[in-house]
Amino acid sequence: MPLPAAVRRPPSYRLRVLGTLLLALAAAGLCLALHTPLPWMIGPILAVSLASVAGLPTASWAPLRNGGQWTIGAALGLYFTPEVTALVAGLWWAILLAIGWALALGTGFGLWLDRLHARHMPQLAGPARRATTYFAGAIGGASEMTLLSERAGARTDLVAAAHSLRLVIVTVSIPFALQWSGLHGLDAVPPALRDVRWPGLAALGGATAVGAWVMLRLGRANPWFLGPLLVAAGISMNGVVLSAVPQWLSNAAQLVIAVSLGVRFSREFVHTAPRWLASVAVGTVAMIGACALFAMALAWLTGLRWPTLLLGTSPGGIAEMSITAKVLQLGVPVVTAFQVCRLVAVLLLTAPLFDRLYRRR
Repeated sequence: MPLPAAVRRPPSYRLRVLGTLLLALAAAGLCLALHTPLPWMIGPILAVSLASVAGLPTASWAPLRNGGQWTIGAALGLYFTPEVTALVAGLWWAILLAIGWALALGTGFGLWLDRLHARHMPQLAGPARRATTYFAGAIGGASEMTLLSERAGARTDLVAAAHSLRLVIVTVSIPFALQWSGLHGLDAVPPALRDVRWPGLAALGGATAVGAWVMLRLGRANPWFLGPLLVAAGISMNGVVLSAVPQWLSNAAQLVIAVSLGVRFSREFVHTAPRWLASVAVGTVAMIGACALFAMALAWLTGLRWPTLLLGTSPGGIAEMSITAKVLQLGVPVVTAFQVCRLVAVLLLTAPLFDRLYRRR
């Protein structure tokens, strides 16, 4: 019987993982000293990304990343008390508007990339180029969009690079902007319980582990995040209070998630298509600005704080934006609900929309 891949890893790989974690820990400590926002995420992302681009042997261990997503998903689910759930349920129409906005924004970004790079991609036939730019612009998870683009015949390396760069830019820039502008702590929603109760924490861990396992068996996206999130939210919605998640565990989870993002970059990543990466960076900044305006309009319609809605509608990842909301105290349940619903809708609708826009022609 063959050993699992994690067991077969050579000692050199384990040393790379350990070295990367130590680098990330040092970067988090520096950010704590400098009082930067999200020190346990932003410091490790920047340090590991720069080290990876410089050619240093960085590495991430998938079980650690999965454990980090599991921890964060469970912690966020505890915010969905019955009162908060009723508030979020009343925002269904705003969530639908945000889904439509995400699909339109991603499609528009893809069209802009196509017009900008059409003459620079002579090696790609028209359908392959359109698939590449369309799925690179879609506001969805990097792995899911890369898989969909592969089925459509796109250049998956460019799609993956676009999503990785977009995610890092959003994760770093928005928290800094919100903290430096004083727009944090405006919409603080505490979890049902702030005390750690070890028997309850063990029960919460077991229940959320089952949720992750079910999502894995069903082949759903982000199973280690969504499974624990849904189970923990279901427990909290019914008024059951088990335990809070220890802060040190939440910090460690942020660190390993950040490491998994940082190791996506490499020296080859930067040299592969500098023009492509530059246009993705410019387009991402433009999308953040557009989302800020959309969040202001949605705040006027809903009466919610616009920084909360900015996190809920921004082109970032669900885990990263929800963590930002948690740390900066900006309406965790609202941000999480917007991001989860958008993730599901984008996964279901992105491929059919591509078929309607391009393949039927």
